[in-house]
Formats: sequence, structure tokens, C-alpha cells
Amino acid sequence: MAHHKSTIKRIRQNKKRYERNRFYRTRLKNSIKAVREALKNENIEYSAAEELLRKAVSTINHIGSKGVIPKKRASRITSRLTLLVNRSVSKKSAE
Repeated sequence: MAHHKSTIKRIRQNKKRYERNRFYRTRLKNSIKAVREALKNENIEYSAAEELLRKAVSTINHIGSKGVIPKKRASRITSRLTLLVNRSVSKKSAE
């Protein structure tokens, strides 16, 4: 067990941050998963996929700005999700 007041406070802060970051990371994964699951579903419309993408991008950018994940990683995830949605929509429109 820690002996210094500053160390005890640091342990409390780290625990609090860990819990908060875990909540955000779970939200991040769920929003990405929702978009990918919607794209796997064949009968989804473009507007629905676009709406899910918009919500996911908002969540990703918010979490990136909080420092839970690096900003460049947030940008990369956003870019890949957008490409995924656009490719699937163009593929469906070509059919």
C-alpha cells in the first residue's frame, strides 16, 4: 500500500480515469459494431447507414478529443468506416 498522500491520490485518480476511459472505449466499439452490422444486413437503405455513420463519427471524434484514444487513431477509424459505407452503397447501387 502507498504511504504518501500524493501516491494515494494518484491511485484514486488513475482508478477514476480507468473507469471513465473503459466506458468510452466500450461506446466506441459499440458504435463501430453498429455500423458494420448494419452494412452486413442486406436490406438496409443508404440513409440508415449514413445516419449510423454520422452518429459513429461523432462519437469517435468526441472520444478522440477527450484523449481516450489518440486523435490520429480516431481519424483513421473514421476514414475506414466512411470508406466501408461508401463502398457498400456503391456496390448496392451498381447491382
